[in-house]
Amino acid sequence: FVSYQVEILDWKTKEQLCFLDKVEPNATIREIRLMFHKLYPRWYPARQSIKLDPKGKSLRDEEILQHLPVGTTATLYFKDLGPQIGWTTVFLIEYTGPLFIYFLFYFRMPFVYGLDERFTSSPHPVVNLACICHSFHYIKRLIETVFVHRFSHGTMPLRNIVKNCLYYWGFAAWLAYYINHPLYTPPSYGKKQINFAVIMFLLCEAGNFSIHVALSDLRRNGSKIRKIPYPTKNPFTWLFFFVSCPNYTYEVGTWISFTIMTQCVPVGLFTLLCFIQMTIWAKDKHCTYLREFKDYPSLRMPIIPFLL
Repeated sequence: FVSYQVEILDWKTKEQLCFLDKVEPNATIREIRLMFHKLYPRWYPARQSIKLDPKGKSLRDEEILQHLPVGTTATLYFKDLGPQIGWTTVFLIEYTGPLFIYFLFYFRMPFVYGLDERFTSSPHPVVNLACICHSFHYIKRLIETVFVHRFSHGTMPLRNIVKNCLYYWGFAAWLAYYINHPLYTPPSYGKKQINFAVIMFLLCEAGNFSIHVALSDLRRNGSKIRKIPYPTKNPFTWLFFFVSCPNYTYEVGTWISFTIMTQCVPVGLFTLLCFIQMTIWAKDKHCTYLREFKDYPSLRMPIIPFLL
């Protein structure tokens, strides 16, 4: 076979960082990352972005050298992604924070509201219910992180953890402050509104969990090959008939129901931001599916059936 020569340049300065001789044609990008790592130990594979073009997308680990649009002397570009952190660790940190931060307000610690003993608990049952639902949501997320999720990308840049934690932890504090405040007033329509919201909340949580399990089953053998997700016998997965990312649809539904349950403006604003962000993610994933699969179901929309 004809061996390849691979030169790796810095994506910004175009300076040659290394020259790999006699590389096998069927070598994967992952194997090239490992060769590069031997020469530059501080740039472990997760920190490396290897590209065909300095401004292009990173090549995937499983891509094979001889299948790339390069000659027998291939030029690749390296970008340092910075220190990385595993996605499992990221999610555990992001989701543990809101769980405990909410309790600080729910138990009305003296340093939060500065109250006397008369206001150490709320007279409104919905406040207790909101705490149960909020805690259930994040405990479920933690359980999914450990036992269900399979990540296509093993790591994310360490610097992003601060931004993510500010988002999740900050909103948890903001929501909890108002829901547990001594001046909080329960929903306008009382028990009917609360009961409707609780049923909607539980259905959306069950749906979200069902979708995560279905997506996890696509990679049960540890493969990173992307497949089209289809509905299963579980009725909660039938939303796959109409949307590409029903996990986001159910997630937004969860927060809409929590907004109805608490009738709290900060919760509504958080729900709106969640919807905007998840719509962006859903559209991106939907476009990826359309690009990678010619037979992708035409009826599906990114996040809302028939609309968006």
